[in-house]
Amino acid sequence: MAKKLIALVVVAGTVLFFVKRSRSAKADADLWREATAPTD
Repeated sequence: MAKKLIALVVVAGTVLFFVKRSRSAKADADLWREATAPTD
């Protein structure tokens, strides 16, 4: 039981970590696009 719980927590943490990372990467890309966009 405890092993299953630990495995579940590890999997959830990993998924959360990757979701957070991909979201921040997308935000960085959006910021970069805004910064490098022509101003006219």
